[in-house]
Amino acid sequence: MHGYDITDHNQLNGAIGSREEYDAWVAELRVHRMGQVLDFVPNHMGVMQPGNKWWMDVLENGPSSMYAPFFDIEWHPLKSDLRDKVLLPILTDQYGRVLERGEFKVRFEEGAFYLEYRNQKLPIAPGTYRYVLELALENLAEYKEEGFYAEFQSILTALEYLPRRTETDPEKITERSREKEIVKRRLERRCQEAPQVQRAIEKALAQINGRPGDARSFDRLDELLNAQSYRLAFWRVAAEEINYRRFFDVNDLAAIRMELPEVFEAAHQLVLDLVRSGAVTGLRIDHPDGLYLPKEYLEKLQRRCATALGITLPKDDRAVYMIVEKILTGAEKLRADWPVHGTTGYDFANQLAGVLVDASAEAAITKTFHRFIGHTMHFGHLVYAKKRLVTRIALANEAEVLGNMLDRLSERNRWYRDFTFEALARAVRETIACFPVYRTYLAPGHPVSDEDRQVIERAIAAAKRRNPAIEESIFNFLRDILLFRFPENLDAQTREEHTHFVLKFQQFTGPIMAKGVEDTVFYIYNRLVALNEVGGEPQQFGLSVDAFHQRNLDRHRNWPSTLLATSTHDTKRSEDVRARMLAISEVADRWRRSLPKWRAANRRWKKMVNESEAPDADEEYLLYQTLLGTWPVGNDGAPQRDVGGNYIERIQNYMTKALNEAKLNTSWIQPNEEWLAATREFVARILDPTAKNKFLPIFLPVAEEIARLGAINSLAQTLLKLTSPGVPDIYQGNEIWDFSLVDPDNRRPVDYKLRAEMLSCLSSRSPEELLRDWPDARIKMFLTQRTLRLRTEHAGLFQRGTYLPLQAVGALADCCLAFARELDGKWIAVIAPRLSSRVGFPPIADRWKDTAIELPKNLRVEGAHEVFTGRDLEIRDRQIRLADAMSILPFAVVAR
Repeated sequence: MHGYDITDHNQLNGAIGSREEYDAWVAELRVHRMGQVLDFVPNHMGVMQPGNKWWMDVLENGPSSMYAPFFDIEWHPLKSDLRDKVLLPILTDQYGRVLERGEFKVRFEEGAFYLEYRNQKLPIAPGTYRYVLELALENLAEYKEEGFYAEFQSILTALEYLPRRTETDPEKITERSREKEIVKRRLERRCQEAPQVQRAIEKALAQINGRPGDARSFDRLDELLNAQSYRLAFWRVAAEEINYRRFFDVNDLAAIRMELPEVFEAAHQLVLDLVRSGAVTGLRIDHPDGLYLPKEYLEKLQRRCATALGITLPKDDRAVYMIVEKILTGAEKLRADWPVHGTTGYDFANQLAGVLVDASAEAAITKTFHRFIGHTMHFGHLVYAKKRLVTRIALANEAEVLGNMLDRLSERNRWYRDFTFEALARAVRETIACFPVYRTYLAPGHPVSDEDRQVIERAIAAAKRRNPAIEESIFNFLRDILLFRFPENLDAQTREEHTHFVLKFQQFTGPIMAKGVEDTVFYIYNRLVALNEVGGEPQQFGLSVDAFHQRNLDRHRNWPSTLLATSTHDTKRSEDVRARMLAISEVADRWRRSLPKWRAANRRWKKMVNESEAPDADEEYLLYQTLLGTWPVGNDGAPQRDVGGNYIERIQNYMTKALNEAKLNTSWIQPNEEWLAATREFVARILDPTAKNKFLPIFLPVAEEIARLGAINSLAQTLLKLTSPGVPDIYQGNEIWDFSLVDPDNRRPVDYKLRAEMLSCLSSRSPEELLRDWPDARIKMFLTQRTLRLRTEHAGLFQRGTYLPLQAVGALADCCLAFARELDGKWIAVIAPRLSSRVGFPPIADRWKDTAIELPKNLRVEGAHEVFTGRDLEIRDRQIRLADAMSILPFAVVAR
């Protein structure tokens, strides 16, 4: 339907197709017995386009807009100049400069005035039309005796009686909404019937719009703009005063108050119609952590879906398949009382990365990283520092609002009124900086869960420890409020205000975590960036095979229909890039020995910028990992020497984004163009294919080894995703090798024609040929296709079959991961390689030596065969020998 920038929840995105085309597509899905999982964004809307009628109405009418309550706007901020206004940070320069360059133009069209700025069209408040119309009336002085002159005066009088834009009484809002449109129609009709009026208005606009070079000529325009329900501001300096809640720090995306019944009803009409008709069979709920009451929203949506389908809500409260984009960190689990089927699968992607990394190399990799950058780097301290940075800069106003709310609460109690605003605001910022998860989920009328209590107690304790100079009682005051331990004898209104603070606080911790960690720390803590993934914890270097099985068992018991992802639109790098980077841990010694050589060969291409070398050591360290993760490989498996201009540009663009996100030597708000240019030049120089480049001859052999190991890792994670408990999710284009980086690199067009051609000829390729020609990616497509077919043929086994971790024995027992799925006597055993550098390339046949998988006694072993090759397997002593099961391919599924 739409993406993050949705402007109308009840219209299909015309850029994608018409309703007729959508209906035809749905019909085709049904032919193939397929359904549609619709991605729905309940938290925010795109607001910098005229297509958002709600937002345009708010800009036109301010608090008096019938849609003003729909958005999370602070109409009474600390700065009095912003009272009853929305700060709009859309300018590319300071307001005064933009004004006096003549970039603002007031236009008149169909009886209404609007402000034109670049590609933006902003409404002018009807009550301020007088700034133009009074000038126009002066221009009509010679027509005083004409009938249209009196009518024009009448229009001005009507504007005087229009309810003010600060009115919030429902009757006044309705009156204003009705009367302003009548005024517009009268004005349009008057211009049509009396061209003199149109000319007088155009002349008045020419006077108001000013003349560049004459600063005083813009005074009237300045006065007009200051009278609007919005205040225009330079986007780079407005963060501290933005008074509408956004999606993270994206100014173009304004949060909506989905907790209000009228907003829910207005936003879900089309979605529920599509559910009712059967066009939509599942829902993916984006960013539920941004909602005021996530669980309440999900419950309401399931109830409404049940009504739409004409069914009684099931006992588990799940009327339709529903998953949530919930980022889980560390040991955090999805809330068991949410009426959903699971998450979008980032947690599984991180578990896969953890089990494929060589945990024994942690000390060596860490030492190499610190030696290369010239200092140590503590992940926890870095997270704390960068989350604090975000609260002071990108999301400063949100932190200020919470501090102000807490200050008002303290003033209502004589025990706490001595706390200063600054101390309370700092306590809020420090507590959020110490939050270990994205958010808590307290809700009025419900007891505080043990999980939430532990999170809050942990955050407060950490904040106290890091701030010994702040009076402890301030943190205790905040802790008690966050745990719903309110002061006694509160009246109903004050109790509601305390509750409102807690719910607002919960909405804010997630954006700080996302911006501080995912979009800052993950571009600085570059020890092994394969672990720097959404929801990941890169300080945890590896996950044991036993722990991986425990996660799968938990998923099998509690969330058997959750999504399993490896690449998404939001991942920092594609699954295949990550698979290669993970392989660095397997060759830690070679990595350590190579880095100084690469640095020495490339040092001449660095430039001094502000007395520092650009790029710096940490950025260079990230670049080398990125090159290994993405380097093009020929059909013979050898890395290409000449990678071409397109690849070089992709790496340059990625480094520009990475450096700006890191916010150390440059940033999006204050880009250091000289530093960025030096880095782009450095990339181009070290990728120069000519013979004078000393870097490539010593880099390409490492790239070749990493490409091979990465291919095995990728096949392993593909197999594990397709067979583990859950529903595998395949991101567009990842049926074959895909070496994309973070967006926008992973949004490039997918060559579906190529994939269709590859799929059509798969059956003509033998397993031996697929492995021999692994660089052409057919082996990954073969693995995907055949395993999906297996899931279709044995749907019950994958949906209801038990999950049995299998034990490996032998010389290379640590280099594989195996489990069985069993149902009614039928079973499969999945065997995936890991740490394959210890086995050899390719990891097949006798390279596995005596390694075997032990089967439990309850599984019958006669008649077993290997699925991908079709070969019968003889299982002796209840052991599957990997030399037999993986004699041709580096992965296996044994079935009986």
